[in-house]
Amino acid sequence: MLLCRISALSRATARWGAAALRPPTLSLSRHRRCQSVASSPQGRYRDSVLLPRTDFPMKLTGQKLLDRELEIQRICGFAELYSWQRERKAKKEFCLHDGPPYANGDPHVGHALNKILKDIRNRFEMLRGRQVHYVPGWDCHGLPIELKALGESGPSGLSPLQIRQKARQFAEGAIARQRAAFQRWGVMSDWDKCYYTFDGAYEAAQLKVFQEMHSKGLVYQDFKPVFWSPSSRTALAEAELEYNPEHVSKAIYATFPLDTLPAKLASEAEDLKGVSVLVWTTQPWTIPANQAVCYMPNAQYSVLKRADSGQLLLVATERAAGLAALLGTELESKGTFTGSELEGGICKHPTIPGKEVPLLPANHVTMGKGTGLVHTAPAHGMEDYSVASHFKLSVECIMDEDGRFTELAGPELANLYAMDEGTEKVISMLKSCGALVREEQCVHSYPYDWRTKRPVMIRPSQQWFINTASLKDKAKEVLQKVQVMPESARGGLLAMLDRRTYWCISRQRSWGVPIPCLLPQRQWRGTHQQEKGSDCWWELPLESLLPPEVLKKSKAGPVEDYVRGEDVLDIWFDSGASWAAVLEEGMQEEDSDEPESHLSWLRTSLLKSRVTESEPRADLYVEGKDQIGGWFQSSLLTSVAVRNKAPYKSLVVHGFVVSEKGEKMSKSLGNVVDPQVVINGGTDPTTPAYGADTLRWWVAESNVFSEVQIGPMALQSARDSISKLRNTLRFLLGNLQGFDPRTQAVDPKEMHYIDQYMLHLLRKYSMKAEFDAGRAIRVLQAFINGDLSSFYFSIIKDRLYCEPEDSVGRRSCQTVLEEVLDGLTRSIAPILPHLAEEVYLHAPGHEESETLFRSGWIKCSSVWRRPGLEEAVEGACAIRDSFLASIPGKNAAQYDLTVAIEPGLLFELMESLQVEPTSTCSQLTELMMSARTTLTGSLPRDLPTDALLSSGKFLINLEGGMIREDSAYTIAVVPTCAAHCPRCRRYTSDTPDCLCPRCQSVLSGAA
Repeated sequence: MLLCRISALSRATARWGAAALRPPTLSLSRHRRCQSVASSPQGRYRDSVLLPRTDFPMKLTGQKLLDRELEIQRICGFAELYSWQRERKAKKEFCLHDGPPYANGDPHVGHALNKILKDIRNRFEMLRGRQVHYVPGWDCHGLPIELKALGESGPSGLSPLQIRQKARQFAEGAIARQRAAFQRWGVMSDWDKCYYTFDGAYEAAQLKVFQEMHSKGLVYQDFKPVFWSPSSRTALAEAELEYNPEHVSKAIYATFPLDTLPAKLASEAEDLKGVSVLVWTTQPWTIPANQAVCYMPNAQYSVLKRADSGQLLLVATERAAGLAALLGTELESKGTFTGSELEGGICKHPTIPGKEVPLLPANHVTMGKGTGLVHTAPAHGMEDYSVASHFKLSVECIMDEDGRFTELAGPELANLYAMDEGTEKVISMLKSCGALVREEQCVHSYPYDWRTKRPVMIRPSQQWFINTASLKDKAKEVLQKVQVMPESARGGLLAMLDRRTYWCISRQRSWGVPIPCLLPQRQWRGTHQQEKGSDCWWELPLESLLPPEVLKKSKAGPVEDYVRGEDVLDIWFDSGASWAAVLEEGMQEEDSDEPESHLSWLRTSLLKSRVTESEPRADLYVEGKDQIGGWFQSSLLTSVAVRNKAPYKSLVVHGFVVSEKGEKMSKSLGNVVDPQVVINGGTDPTTPAYGADTLRWWVAESNVFSEVQIGPMALQSARDSISKLRNTLRFLLGNLQGFDPRTQAVDPKEMHYIDQYMLHLLRKYSMKAEFDAGRAIRVLQAFINGDLSSFYFSIIKDRLYCEPEDSVGRRSCQTVLEEVLDGLTRSIAPILPHLAEEVYLHAPGHEESETLFRSGWIKCSSVWRRPGLEEAVEGACAIRDSFLASIPGKNAAQYDLTVAIEPGLLFELMESLQVEPTSTCSQLTELMMSARTTLTGSLPRDLPTDALLSSGKFLINLEGGMIREDSAYTIAVVPTCAAHCPRCRRYTSDTPDCLCPRCQSVLSGAA
């Protein structure tokens, strides 16, 4: 239904004519009253105008800003908020599981991006009524902490327990600094109840996962190639590698003389006498470990004769042209064969006399570069090892843990660093025996140790592994049910599962969770670890770890026959098992009659414990894109292995923080942004104190799915945006001075239609405000700039400032302003909690002790959506736009407006805004911001010659399309003849310097 219908349109139209365009005649007595008022001091008018008043500061900078944020945290109970919401009743829980940052240094801007992003989501969910489960944690083990704890002096003869003590102390210091920073940023949590991977309880849960996987046959020990870091002296998982695209290797082309021809080629022996297989490698140091040369069975191969030397080379036919250009000579084909015809061929090793090297088929051979024939060293290559496993080749490691050649490499190479002088020596040896065809520099991507930033090697080692190949299909299946943002990151997760056939989970360090392996039979047991933690692996005598009853039960030899294993678990296994240790209703201990003690670390009660299928999943994991191959993967694999499901329902994968030039941050470039300096300011005048909310706004405003830029421009832009927002909030607060919505609010049905329409827009805004912080900011700014500042605020100021204080019109406006203030404040609260709580302290309508975050989300009502309201106001706005377009750059208040609409829906809607034919104070006039508005069925014939005419149409669509009408309108605009009112400044006075009738009424009423 429409807001208002007129039954006698003809009668109403007859009352309107040309006289409406002219101001009314002023009587002599009225003129004298105006003179009397006009002679009053200007101050009297100024004091009578209800201008905004508030003690909410326009801006806060420097130390005042910092002090105010800390004060807000204190008086609004930031520290107690998480515990409060955990104790309240809620129908639903939202669990964001915290990926543990590494406890090896000070907080950095990457921490800020991650933690604030999580906090924005948590605060949003809490305001929407959910009970948030968020336990911050720290990854506390591993080589970087151990190295930093020991400093430049290294172990210096320290025992494992002494090393562990130093590493723990270092980690605890880093945790304290990071925790203090996270609290300062306003991150909501119970900071007294965090999780740490070095806690005994956490280690117990972790080893339960290990035991479950071991019992299912997923954990095994083997001697196979792994990524090995000579600079760290430990094995690495693929997640611990970073690839340097600018790595420079010395690549070589070398020959392996074909000593025994393949059977299918023997008939052409005369033509092929003296042929050599040509290989290419970027790792010359692996040549002494060669056990085979591999070919592609389905490819074509040719014997080529060099024009410059007559040398015969066997290479892939596809690579012939490129090799000719590379060698700078013509290559004549002396015969072509399929790869399968090379079967049975045997070469001589170029530097090891008497060693035979077979030609073997392999699917990993490619034709993109090289010669199409691959030098194969099973001890130092993953694909090479697969070939060796299939053909039962020897796997001999010629390199020690420091990256030096061992005696197995020969006396000429022993003790040389393989990748440095060892490489030079191998090349020299190849040159001496005539096997070196070409040497060149090769720039390519190569794996580095992510901690030491030094190249890694592949070498075989006795390690513990997880058979991820058997988990891959199930992991892929459950991953399809996980929501991934951005969706493009899903491909990386799946590709990583395809690429990883096994996961090396053992490390050769002291600072970590020991793999409870007792050699030679490797009896192991799980853990309670509640008191002593994993230190007891080194502290307890072997008799305690392997008591007589266990030896008897297992029919093992005497305890003297055993030694304890020295490997610790990969830190990715540490953190990947966090779902088992942290998520609520996690792994439950079975009751045991055995008293708790540090010996329970190896008690058999663990063997009865199982991870149950009922354990919950986190709603969300949020981490950087580097965790696609890290924590996201290790969490997925361990959970699938134990529970056959993913530990998370959804993933958010954000980018890295870079400088405003797009550069990776580094101390050498001097572009590192310290979040503590961002908040507190630096010694340099160009680094002011921005406070925590500016840092949070920067996070929210950024496109976190790509590289996130930070620098002076980004921070200044964030501060400017907050300043504009602050001024909007201050305007709202100032106009609510003395207003109490609990007693003075106007019922929506009694409000001006523009006020009702503003509530309708607020409701639409509140429905768009969501946890996507970037979108929330865009919606916020569009609402403030468009619906509020450019529209509503510009329209209502006269009514707000100049109407009587207690008038229905002004209270109607204030009711809306209070709702808008409340809605805006709550919608920005997840992003800007300090500003939101500061505003709430000044806002009317609640108890002084109440805080915003304990009072819920935006409170909007379906009553605000009234049929016909939207069409009435938006129809008027369409007319308003035509009016303003006809007087570009002019003051609308200086014009009289006549609106002509033929009888119909649009006319009835406009009549709901202005019942009388002409008015200076109707709701239609207020919307038009004109001096006077006349609503008529047709334009008068005697329009002034200076009238500006324009027309337009407005489509009315009501009741779901049941009522549709494309209504036309025409407007006539003429300069007003009315005078400027010195109080309200509208052109509605009878004579210059005379108060308009409305202002006279207000002042007389006030008197």
